Amino acid sequence: MEKKELEDLRDRVQCAAVLEKAGFAIDLKESTRRAVKYRGGGAIIIVIHEGRGWFDPLSDAKGDVFGLVEHLDRVPFVEALDHVASLVGFVPKEPVWTHAAREIELSAVSERWTKRRKPWPGSMTWRYLRDDRCVPEATIRAAIRHDLVREGPRGSMWAAHRDSEGAVSGWEERGPEWRGFSTGEAKVLFRFGAIHAPRLCVTEAAIDAMSLAALESNRRDSLYVSTGGGWAPTTDAAIRLLAVRKGMLVVAATDNNAQGDIYADRLEAIARDANCGFERHRPRHEDWNEDLSAQLRANSRRGAMS
Repeated sequence: MEKKELEDLRDRVQCAAVLEKAGFAIDLKESTRRAVKYRGGGAIIIVIHEGRGWFDPLSDAKGDVFGLVEHLDRVPFVEALDHVASLVGFVPKEPVWTHAAREIELSAVSERWTKRRKPWPGSMTWRYLRDDRCVPEATIRAAIRHDLVREGPRGSMWAAHRDSEGAVSGWEERGPEWRGFSTGEAKVLFRFGAIHAPRLCVTEAAIDAMSLAALESNRRDSLYVSTGGGWAPTTDAAIRLLAVRKGMLVVAATDNNAQGDIYADRLEAIARDANCGFERHRPRHEDWNEDLSAQLRANSRRGAMS
């Protein structure tokens, strides 16, 4: 088959078609318009580039629609080619989004950030963090004081990712009905705590970073960071830049699941390359916010019994 024919076939068959035929289903809660998560048989595949690309968050596997068939079926390229060709004309189901499409603003990232109000006691974002996610008010106030959080739409929270110079590169978006990352911006690290601390605790979400900080009473020797639920090249570079500091201890405080363990392995490799200390710090539940919520419930029960 000529190169032009291959490219034409690649354009005519989406990765979603392969996954749907293989029995995968969309995890809408964990998906965004730019990255749709599919689950099937214990495997996870993220479809990107408007359906033309994919990656496996539990390994380094990624590629186009042909590579996806090779990855799933463990077949050579010739067989993958035949399988893809058989899907021409098949239209996969589209995710049914519950929120309106957002227009990409042309203003600078910092301008978009500063346009949003900081949370205040009683605001929707304040209540979401305190009441829905059990984040202590002292922790919320600290995040506001250091300009780490802003009011997002409909009671959601924006949590800033900043580069090594302190500039906002993008933000995590979390709320009762929505989770994602700012459109068109870059994941680096959400940073909560002492910027020059010798203990670096890496979590997968800004709320987990704040939750772990609360559980540890905001240790002064610790910087709590979040990768934003992914592993972007800019995130990897930022962690490496912090790890090479003299006397640094890298703590893999990622989720208590398979993906968290894979991220922990990557952090251990970074620590080894930087010749610094390393620890795996695992939550009792799946993530640190669940641990924080469980602790609050336990404290409430003890208070009611006393």
